[in-house]
Amino acid sequence: MGRKSKRLLSVAALLAGAGLMIAATNESFSDLVNRLQREKPTFAKRQSDLLAARYDLSNRPAPGVAMSKGKAIQAGVRVRLPAGVSWDQLASLSPEEIRDRDLWPAGFYPLPHPHHEAGGMIFPQPTIDETKRQTQRDLTRFDLDYDLPQHMLPEFPAPIYLTTRPDLGDVSKGQLVTLANYYGIFKDVLNPKQLEGLRLLVTPFPQQQFNQTEDRRALTANQGVACFDCHTNGHTNAATHTVGDIRPNEHRHRIDTPSLRGVNVQRLFGSQRALKTVEDFTEFEQRAAYFDGDQVTAAMKGVNPLERGSQVHFMSEFQSILDFPPAPKLDVFGKLIPAKATESELRGEAVFNGKGKCAVCHSGPYFTDNLMHNLQVERFFKPKMINGRLASADGPIKTFTLRGIKDSPPYLHDDRLMTLDDTVEFFNIVLGTRLTTEEKKDLVAYLYTL
Repeated sequence: MGRKSKRLLSVAALLAGAGLMIAATNESFSDLVNRLQREKPTFAKRQSDLLAARYDLSNRPAPGVAMSKGKAIQAGVRVRLPAGVSWDQLASLSPEEIRDRDLWPAGFYPLPHPHHEAGGMIFPQPTIDETKRQTQRDLTRFDLDYDLPQHMLPEFPAPIYLTTRPDLGDVSKGQLVTLANYYGIFKDVLNPKQLEGLRLLVTPFPQQQFNQTEDRRALTANQGVACFDCHTNGHTNAATHTVGDIRPNEHRHRIDTPSLRGVNVQRLFGSQRALKTVEDFTEFEQRAAYFDGDQVTAAMKGVNPLERGSQVHFMSEFQSILDFPPAPKLDVFGKLIPAKATESELRGEAVFNGKGKCAVCHSGPYFTDNLMHNLQVERFFKPKMINGRLASADGPIKTFTLRGIKDSPPYLHDDRLMTLDDTVEFFNIVLGTRLTTEEKKDLVAYLYTL
């Protein structure tokens, strides 16, 4: 038997052993584009209708509060309540009563991907536009668009703060950092190893929907996706995806892109995967998350395995100096400085550390216990299919740091909570804390100071 035949047999054995099958298709790329573009309005309307039924997505900024660079923060509870019940009434009921009476608010169910059956990475329009302007690389998908309005998202481009140069403030100088400009911005700020790590973080590599093959969702053959396309400027633009480690597809979770700020004080990475180091996370993203956990498709589309000792290490070294935004009202222990805080903020801190039970998980100066917790939200509802996503048990979720939390809407691991007010209502019910209206208001005011 020739060497080529042996290789073919080896590939066939690999596919059979993995339980995978590649189906032959006669559909050309142009036919694929035409078909998916015809279907696009149907799925866009399905998602739009879902969002409108769940949330008030109007543009209502919080007075006197802004993100680190000045973008308005959206205020108020946006999750719509079931008819005939108030938040206080809902919080007084047991999980079983809420479930049996079907009173779990629609906005508290898991949020599906904009087209959950298709999945894959999808980017907000400002990221698409600025990336294309700087690098001529197009992150537009021909089959679907991002679903949440821009006023509900983090500021773009986000400022970059470095633990090594806190004196500089925003080192990005207001620019989106890409392969086209990273060197000029950072050549006098980073050492050579950190600079090389940043170069790799802004270098596009093949990804499931953006690559050179005809099995892609971009009109033009594409270099791929860079780490900082989602984690823009080392923060987040709220780009979304579906997790690669869950099957079948209806159980896969929508992913909220987490901020990379403050990874130097964190010990778990990935919202539910519990990866133990930022190096693990960096390597995992390239080998698995970029290709939905499908190693055969990854090989076909040109996966870029990063070398652990140099490339991954260099990338993690840069990530580890990304700092939180300034919090001028906090002391070195993460406590409010009374002379700088309002009465409402001080009352909110007391609720956070006491009745609200927030500090049980969000502890210490960085407001995380670096652990995983299962909220068991499935206690409150019966499983149901929502736009291709089966709402059921989520499982354990890592404790995200709350430092700089006002800069990172929307909230929870799958974007289901639009504002911090929504988040407080959600946890008030899930944790059974029975907060008053005033306590909830004070707690939100405190969270803005972090």
